[in-house]
Amino acid sequence: MAISAEERRARILDVVCELGSVRVTDLAERLGMPTVTVRRDVAALAESGPLQRSHGSVSLPQGTAAGHRRPGGAGAVVGLLVPTVGSYFDEIIEGARSAATAAGARLVLGISPYEARDDRAQVERILGSGIDGLLFTPNWRPGSANEGDWLTKLPVPTVLVERRAAAGAVAADLDAVVSDHRHGVLLALRHLAALGHRSVLLAARNDTWTAHEVRAGYQEAARLLGLETHPVVEVHPWGTDPMAPADPEWLADRVAEHADQGVRAVLVHNDRDAIQLPPLLRTRGLRVPDDLALISYDDVFASLTTPPLTAVAPPKQAVGTVALDLLLRRLSTGADLPAHHIGLLPSLVVRSSCGAVPTQR
Repeated sequence: MAISAEERRARILDVVCELGSVRVTDLAERLGMPTVTVRRDVAALAESGPLQRSHGSVSLPQGTAAGHRRPGGAGAVVGLLVPTVGSYFDEIIEGARSAATAAGARLVLGISPYEARDDRAQVERILGSGIDGLLFTPNWRPGSANEGDWLTKLPVPTVLVERRAAAGAVAADLDAVVSDHRHGVLLALRHLAALGHRSVLLAARNDTWTAHEVRAGYQEAARLLGLETHPVVEVHPWGTDPMAPADPEWLADRVAEHADQGVRAVLVHNDRDAIQLPPLLRTRGLRVPDDLALISYDDVFASLTTPPLTAVAPPKQAVGTVALDLLLRRLSTGADLPAHHIGLLPSLVVRSSCGAVPTQR
């Protein structure tokens, strides 16, 4: 029975990892495969990174010891199911893709749109691709994490990406890799407090797990820093697309109303809403940063506006990388590996929108 290209390449990697270096003709003989087929597979593996070719031989990349490769890596097929491509998740996808290439694994990308609300159907579809493990960002809303208990019954190991089940939920036993958004909000408010602001407004969405964490982080950070809080300005998508920005005029009016009451600092989740504010606030007599300090959350587009926005930058690419590596470890060790809940800390990129001297991340 013919074997797939993925299986052939997994066998090639196993032999090269065992021997360290081998001639392509000897490799073909050892595997019982046509030399032309092995040569083609070796070329593909060399292009993607796990192997290197030189004068008719194939070997591990320099610095990789023979007999050793990433656990569960070579030949593994990993599914990645995210709510959307573009903006925030592009960097997560790139982190996972790079880690998969380095490990000799293959990444299969799927989209479970925010508006679909049917995670099970999307998961069943990507399972049909023959994946060995799943990286998954479920469309959980605040308070709905228990809906994910069915994930623990999937036939493949699963790592949650930028989502974590509520404490006590069955799905809390799943591996999870997330940005610590509460810490990100603390960084933003600490920076504003250091600039002398004693009152900070939050304008935020309320339709994702991330938005829930940002809101919770706002209350925690303000309490810790002794800052005055205000009712959160509810940022609702403009139209039917849940990923669309809010009505910019409406949002500018709400921020201006709070500024009239003495608020001089605002944190906005997320970038697509924040970058529209400076020109609209100018028409309302408010200049950023002279009259109002503005920090954006996500740092996807924040550097592209005038003035460039100070922004909280979740470690998006690192989340993808760490999640992929954790899943490969899970595939290698199985039940011997305890469940991991990994929180990666965001950073604050200081630019011009708060009146402070811009710095690098």
